[in-house]
Amino acid sequence: MKRGPIPDDDDTVARKGRVVTTTEGWLELLLCTTTKPPPILLDELIEEILLRIPASSLVRLRNSVCSSWRTLISSSQFAKDHLRRSMAVDPALTHPRIAYYSSSHSYPTIGTFSVRSVFENPPHEPTKVVAYEGRCYRSIIGSCHGLLCLHDEELEDRAILWNPCTGFTSPPLEIGGIFDYCGFGYDHVNDKYKLFGIVNKKSGESVTRIFTFGPKSKWRTIQDFPYRLHNLDGKGSVLALVGLFVSGTGTLNWLVRSSLSSSVAVLSLDLVKETYSQFSAPNRDSDDEFFAVPHLSILRGCLAVCYETKKTHWTLWLMKDYGVPQSWTKLAIIPHHPLLVNTRTRSPHVLWPIYMLENDVLLAKSPSGKLVLCNLNDGSIDFPNVDSSSDGMTKYRPLSRDSYSRIFHFYHESLLSPSHLGLPSCSSEMRLFKPSL
Repeated sequence: MKRGPIPDDDDTVARKGRVVTTTEGWLELLLCTTTKPPPILLDELIEEILLRIPASSLVRLRNSVCSSWRTLISSSQFAKDHLRRSMAVDPALTHPRIAYYSSSHSYPTIGTFSVRSVFENPPHEPTKVVAYEGRCYRSIIGSCHGLLCLHDEELEDRAILWNPCTGFTSPPLEIGGIFDYCGFGYDHVNDKYKLFGIVNKKSGESVTRIFTFGPKSKWRTIQDFPYRLHNLDGKGSVLALVGLFVSGTGTLNWLVRSSLSSSVAVLSLDLVKETYSQFSAPNRDSDDEFFAVPHLSILRGCLAVCYETKKTHWTLWLMKDYGVPQSWTKLAIIPHHPLLVNTRTRSPHVLWPIYMLENDVLLAKSPSGKLVLCNLNDGSIDFPNVDSSSDGMTKYRPLSRDSYSRIFHFYHESLLSPSHLGLPSCSSEMRLFKPSL
């Protein structure tokens, strides 16, 4: 299957006697300037050049340049300007990556790998996993603007913010109980990052809270979550514990199934107003009596729902206009393939979309456990070669063969760090994992 390229800063650059036209070329030029900026460049031009360099390259560059450039690159305003530019003009500046953790065993590691290499590497060149290690087991609640919100579930109920690109984390946040439903996102109106959770205290009390990250932040109690985990009131059941953040809307989202029928809706929490709303999900085939739990994803910045249909195919829907049910659009029908269906158990599992290129190539986790690339234009499939041998999750088969019990989160690299939110930053909570020989 032909895989479309993802723009990146790794393109070959011109050398001697030729014009340098890529950001990698600018990086080479800037690395040569380790004492002071060229006098012919104005401060505004220097900043404009630096804003065009990918986040990961700027992190490497930060310790190799003069103090004035280092101060600029490390500033909160520059991090926000770089993020804004990459989102609006050039997404290649924030390399897309995928982070994953173990959902079955208490491994203290989190693996990350490049989306670009998954789509572009030939089979004989595996995508390498980079693993990070913490002091205890951590799951990923969500990601936003390059920040991952991690949750300690083994020793203490705490949460931290972590930027894998810069390496910085925030101080641990004491939750005060066990999370039921939770989610992490960005309030774009008030420029605040928020953590939502239903906290079950040791006393048996359950309280719905939002934490706003910042210099004077604390937990606030808000209106109770409309549903409960065990569906005791008969209203319906939420089909996932973690709400998905939709950028630009300031919302966390869950799928809800009616207790009286197989109809499905989207429950939305507005992080700006801190209120709930609900709208319908796309309709399933009316004559399909088979029901498998659908999966909610984010593709191209939009909500997406994937259904299992009649045990023969998966139907993928995309919501083009957030909150408008009429904008649900059938994106693709993906036929069952012997290598994709679940042969281990009779229980139904749906295809789990993870990321989609502009040329309609979809990366997904299949019910068989394999990561798969589905070309939605010609129906072809391919299986990426992901080398996870260094992730420390020794009880699992390699990701190239089986992705069971791993939970995946997509994120963009950025320069944003907890210090830019008014929080102390440290680099000791998460470290590069070095497997023992």
